Amino acid sequence: VFKEMFTGIDSFPLMAVPFFILAAELMSGGALTAVLLRFAAQFVGHLRGGLGYANVLSLTMFSGISGSALADAAGPGSMMVKMMDKAGYSRPYAAALTASTAIVGPIIPPSVSMIIYALQDENVSVGGLFMAGFIPGILIALAMAAVNWWVCKKRNYRSTEPRPSAREMWSTSFKAIPALMLIVLIVVGIRFGIFTPTEASVVAVFYALVCGKWVYRTLKWSALPGILARSAMLTASVLLVMATSAAFAWVLTVEGIPQYLSELIVSWELSPVMFLIAVNILLLVFGIFMEPLPGVMILVPILAPIAFSLGIDPTHFAMVVIVNLTLGMITPPVGGLLFVTAVSTRVSITDLTREMPLFLLAHFVVLCLLTFIPALSTWLPHTLGFQ
Repeated sequence: VFKEMFTGIDSFPLMAVPFFILAAELMSGGALTAVLLRFAAQFVGHLRGGLGYANVLSLTMFSGISGSALADAAGPGSMMVKMMDKAGYSRPYAAALTASTAIVGPIIPPSVSMIIYALQDENVSVGGLFMAGFIPGILIALAMAAVNWWVCKKRNYRSTEPRPSAREMWSTSFKAIPALMLIVLIVVGIRFGIFTPTEASVVAVFYALVCGKWVYRTLKWSALPGILARSAMLTASVLLVMATSAAFAWVLTVEGIPQYLSELIVSWELSPVMFLIAVNILLLVFGIFMEPLPGVMILVPILAPIAFSLGIDPTHFAMVVIVNLTLGMITPPVGGLLFVTAVSTRVSITDLTREMPLFLLAHFVVLCLLTFIPALSTWLPHTLGFQ
């Protein structure tokens, strides 16, 4: 068992995980989060429900840095909830909007879930999955913005923020360019083969350090021990989950359960569409009780070969799996992201859960679109030359 636990985390591509986590911590420690919040708020803050839109926009941008829903909700998300509360929004609603948008973190690259998925399925690459996540992530952000528009209209949440002048917008945008360039650097570097996703994670750490220390001059050397400690703790928790999941998957394999399930599903002679519907139902239920990382490690080796044999595009299937399992993080009664958001924003889990139905409905609509329109997941990576 211990040998399988070690083997499960003994992988070069997996080295990207601690470096992307460290890059996100450096960005937060260097006050780059606040820069992105101001950048997002200037475009939509003066509209009805403007702070809600700013919440969605800032979390979507930060997801391109952190790759973690929990980090997004506990970091910039909690800051936005405080701002929305002071502006007269319902605090439980602000927390629900934050949790619902934060799940974009594992979908828009860089994404820890995508790195782990690529290790479980040889038919996809990390770079291809990174590119595949952009359109689904943007669709989720648009869906959350639509819910915010509806709720703010019904509850009459008005903005008290003045429209910024052109000079103010230019100044704020100029200050945000270095922070935003990290996302561009990762995408362009991977697309043109300048570096691999693992090497990109190291570049991200170096870039975040330079930005925080010498560009914005807000990162202090004295803060580095705390940043390294938090990164190490989060990395250790991720690797521990992966190691135990690898051991559990090995036990299932020894018992022949994956082979039995594969033969059972194949015997049903499902069409590709019916198979995808069945997978959606399975993963939505599974995701409520288990975090995405162990879900990917346990279920993908079973389901991905069947999907491939049915002619389903591996990248399309990967996005369906990742979005499904991520959605489980905000699905009551167990959704782990709900509890993290409730604690970080000081909202009761009961009040937070009451605000979730509209957001879950919007997520379900996006999930249906991704399931039945493969091009939403495959067009961008295939256009950019990824298989």
